[in-house]
Amino acid sequence: MAYDRFAAICKPLHYPLLMNKKNCVLLAASSWITSIVDTIGVVDLISHYSFCGSNEINHFYCDPNALLKLSCSDIQNFEILMLSEGVFMGVAPFLLTLLSYIFIIVAILKIRSSEGRNKAFSTCSSHLTIVLIFYGTVTVVYMSPSSMFTPEQDKMFALLYTVLIPMLNPLIYSMRNKEVKNALRNLIFRK
Repeated sequence: MAYDRFAAICKPLHYPLLMNKKNCVLLAASSWITSIVDTIGVVDLISHYSFCGSNEINHFYCDPNALLKLSCSDIQNFEILMLSEGVFMGVAPFLLTLLSYIFIIVAILKIRSSEGRNKAFSTCSSHLTIVLIFYGTVTVVYMSPSSMFTPEQDKMFALLYTVLIPMLNPLIYSMRNKEVKNALRNLIFRK
């Protein structure tokens, strides 16, 4: 999404070349492949641990951090893996997204008309909001020491990035649509 916004705002005349079907498939496929390879590494490492005591995970899904709290094994290797993955799978994409938004903001500030600047900012602000909430909560959950938060706090943060953000996504993006805004105004003021 950040690359799409970057191409649309910073390189509008090249947009059809940059965001052609082949590049869209390549971006989506690389995202899926990277996620699958990442998951295989985590599952492989966890499968070698011993578990004792309760077999109930104190979470609403099988989160690796919650699962490892049931482990009898030394999980230091896992914490190192999660920290390194956090850098490559979290911080690096976040910095690339942030870099693209820096280029976008610089390009937007060069737009002469205030109407054009407002339209460009409104196009990007919704995505940037979602990105900041997502990366903020994921960073807190996966890049902090396992003893830093209680299980209830872990669940709350996980709820933010697994439920709240997907729920907010359509709402935030549809609020840019004038028909949706008008329908919402009519609904609110009718009561």
